[in-house]
Amino acid sequence: MQIAAQGFDAIELFATRSHFDYHDEQAVARLAEWLADARLELHSVHAPIFEAFRRGQWVAPLSNAAGDEKRRAAAVAETRAALELARRLPYRFLVVHLGMPAAAPQAQAGNHPDAARRSLEEIVAHAADAGVQVALEVIPNPLSSPDTLVRLIEEQFEGADLGICFDYGHAHLMGDLGEAIETVSGHLSTTHVHDNRGREDEHLVPFDGTIDWDGAMMGTQKIGYDGVLVLEVAGTGDPAEALKRSAAARERLEETFVTF
Repeated sequence: MQIAAQGFDAIELFATRSHFDYHDEQAVARLAEWLADARLELHSVHAPIFEAFRRGQWVAPLSNAAGDEKRRAAAVAETRAALELARRLPYRFLVVHLGMPAAAPQAQAGNHPDAARRSLEEIVAHAADAGVQVALEVIPNPLSSPDTLVRLIEEQFEGADLGICFDYGHAHLMGDLGEAIETVSGHLSTTHVHDNRGREDEHLVPFDGTIDWDGAMMGTQKIGYDGVLVLEVAGTGDPAEALKRSAAARERLEETFVTF
């Protein structure tokens, strides 16, 4: 209820079984009841990228671009399970990482382009059947830069219901944020909004890092995006205080967005 009380009206669910077990029918029923009581929309679901989060650490990464076929198939199977949620609890976008961040320990084994393409073909087909659009997230790896994602969509998946989730924090780490926004302009479906100091993926509340949010919102408005701004901030410290600060940042972003 605190989320709605701070003026938010939609959420993205991170599909990690230690957080929310998307395989569990009872868990799905409880989530549906909670969303209805809180009057919140399930805007998007983040496809699984780890098996669990325990004691402050991510456990067992899942990569749909793994060179090992067994690992690749396991990652796709978990994504399909998250898509099944849409049949019982509809949502608009499935946010998908292609591969793993380049800085991850197993990145070299988990970022094969051919494996990513095969996985994406399977995921897009299952998503279409579930009435969900796949949104490929901009992440710091060679498979998921803004220009690479645009080429992938236009050259290999023309006509597919496939867009881009623009992650402002990741794009900031990767280079020119304004240029990245322009690059994805024709394919932008949804967003992840968070900040950092330009060195690490900190997932700070907007305005706590070094992103020029006035410029970012001006660029976003310029390309005609009027969809949801999904805050994806790290859950450190007091959750209620983080939520309050996030709500204040949202208000500043909205004011900036309508000013230009």
